[in-house]
Amino acid sequence: MSEGARPVNPKIAQILSEFLAEQEQRLSGKSFSRYRQVVELLKTSLNNYAYQGPCGVDARRFEQLYNAEGEEQRQFCEIFGAEQIIPNLREFLSYFMVRKVIAGAELMRAAGTVIKSMSKWLAEKGYVGPAESRNGAQHGAAAARDLPEAQALARRLIEFADRHPAVDDCDEETEDDQFLIAEVENGRIWLERMDGQRLGPFALPATLARRCRVGWSISGVVGPVRGKWKLLEVWNVYPE
Repeated sequence: MSEGARPVNPKIAQILSEFLAEQEQRLSGKSFSRYRQVVELLKTSLNNYAYQGPCGVDARRFEQLYNAEGEEQRQFCEIFGAEQIIPNLREFLSYFMVRKVIAGAELMRAAGTVIKSMSKWLAEKGYVGPAESRNGAQHGAAAARDLPEAQALARRLIEFADRHPAVDDCDEETEDDQFLIAEVENGRIWLERMDGQRLGPFALPATLARRCRVGWSISGVVGPVRGKWKLLEVWNVYPE
């Protein structure tokens, strides 16, 4: 293969390295550092969680190579190509960045910006089709807007729950889970369990309730206290 030639059927790791090499040529040092940080986090997310997606022959290939010994062993990003990038972006942005990364609003916003840029670049290079590229770019744009807001909401809900401890006063057993915000109205929210059962209403300060978005999720502990539902602990807020 001649110098600068693209490898045949490149794997994710090669594609992301190519993306970074091109960005380094056009970005300032500070901006490129952010790009590199986000791409490394994406690789970590893919290598640790994306294996749950492939099935059939792909799943068997992953198991064989991932469990191989010595130099034959491969990570997810060394096994699969571009077809596995876009389908795993939502997991990266809406779960991994929220739950696994300790970061401020700047990095959260940068994650969405980098993913939006990368999604467009993948189409320009012919690695994915236009529809996939648009899908990835939309995820990135939404994340750039929503991740910092979800992070700020989580902090405020945590502070609210900490100011109103009531775990010992629960009428029944508490429930810990990830709950969907199903409705927001007049300083109250309703949550929905994973099985579809609705809980609530939960009374919140009006300014805090307005920050809650239908379709986002709150992970934590809830329970009824003197006949009223309360947020007892809040861990994270996940954008849609």
